[in-house]
Amino acid sequence: MELFSGKPSDVTGRLDKEIRVYRLLDELGIVYDRIDHEPLMTMEACVEADRVLGAHVCKNLLLCNRQKTDYYLLMMPGDKKFKTKELSAQIGSARLSFADGEDMERLLDITPGSLSVMGLMNDKNNQVKLLIDEDIYNAEYCGCHPCINTSCIKLSLKDILNVYLPAVAHDYTVVKLVGEE
Repeated sequence: MELFSGKPSDVTGRLDKEIRVYRLLDELGIVYDRIDHEPLMTMEACVEADRVLGAHVCKNLLLCNRQKTDYYLLMMPGDKKFKTKELSAQIGSARLSFADGEDMERLLDITPGSLSVMGLMNDKNNQVKLLIDEDIYNAEYCGCHPCINTSCIKLSLKDILNVYLPAVAHDYTVVKLVGEE
């Protein structure tokens, strides 16, 4: 894996949704580094990407209530265990479960394995609420996929919170996940 600054010079063969991420970040004046790689489907596979980027790639989970009326994108450290009960109490939503791949594509134009905060640019109806674990919130940088799991980008968390999220008309809630047994 090689570290690059900004978007690829040649976008041949890249998906439109990935190119839209780079275009938006550039329009917003957000500086980012990028690496390209084979598909990363697990947090264990992201370890080398973390090393090259100099930032941890977040674990991202798309959750919903039982009625599928409320959706949440949770950004959390990859090494932290997720407990539904712990989060449910903090956000006042009982019976949280994982949303399926169809919901992910319909709401965020992202396929499983590629989920990230960048998908919120495709949520024009603000159906997905962003939840950020305090460990991610307190980090200087965040690593994520640009809507495809064959690349990772590193951005400052300040740019995500203060520039990107307002531009895509999304707010966030900070949560505290202990993740212990």
